[in-house]
Amino acid sequence: MTAADPIVDDLRDESDALDALVAPLDPAGWARPTPAPGWTIAHQIAHLMWTDRASLMSITDEAAFGEQLTAAAADPLGFVDKAAEELALTPPDQLLAQWRETRTHLHSALRGVAEGRKLVWFGPPMSAASMATARLMETWAHGLDVADALGAPIAPSARLKSIAHLGVRTRDFAFTVHELTPPAEPFYVDLTAPDGSHWTWGPGDAAQRVTGSALDFCFLVTQRRPLAELDVVGTGADAAKWLEIAQAFAGPPGRGR
Repeated sequence: MTAADPIVDDLRDESDALDALVAPLDPAGWARPTPAPGWTIAHQIAHLMWTDRASLMSITDEAAFGEQLTAAAADPLGFVDKAAEELALTPPDQLLAQWRETRTHLHSALRGVAEGRKLVWFGPPMSAASMATARLMETWAHGLDVADALGAPIAPSARLKSIAHLGVRTRDFAFTVHELTPPAEPFYVDLTAPDGSHWTWGPGDAAQRVTGSALDFCFLVTQRRPLAELDVVGTGADAAKWLEIAQAFAGPPGRGR
């Protein structure tokens, strides 16, 4: 077993949960708007399929992925949306089949990445475990958009731990992308898991502290819910500022959905 294997298991389960939401939909259901402006359910699945495909390419064909990097550099703010727009035009049954096939190959490829190998990406190179975590975060976040569009309930699970971990690890990135100097001192983060246990990061005696619900923290770092609606509290000026700007996803500062 590699470090990526348990995260890939979670990614598979999260993908399957989203698949179960969209598989019964008719074409009108796939065309239903989601809370992300301009994006239908088809756009959400198209985006996940495209990113899964790019991740697979990074593992299996670095030369071809280099061409993706060139295209991204030519249109850094629009290339992701353009891909979603194009793929969302695919008939729903074909789009679903393509996503299933792509993610199945990706999950298998992630398990086969040699320990120590760094995978090229649109940001810094990353390990297979980090790539699996990023895919899990995105699948969960875009799955929320779909669930909200359908009025489906949110069922939090232990899979949130990896997403929360990514949210904690991207603290300095959130400050940097907002052109702020990251705090020098460590933070203590204490989140209540869905089963009532606690997930913690950092030294327990840190002055800067974040506490609250793990689900709400994941809502926050994926920018799927506003801070004012969430059970997440920052103690200390730096911790409070982090909660205002937190984002676990790459790219420029987000504005929510």
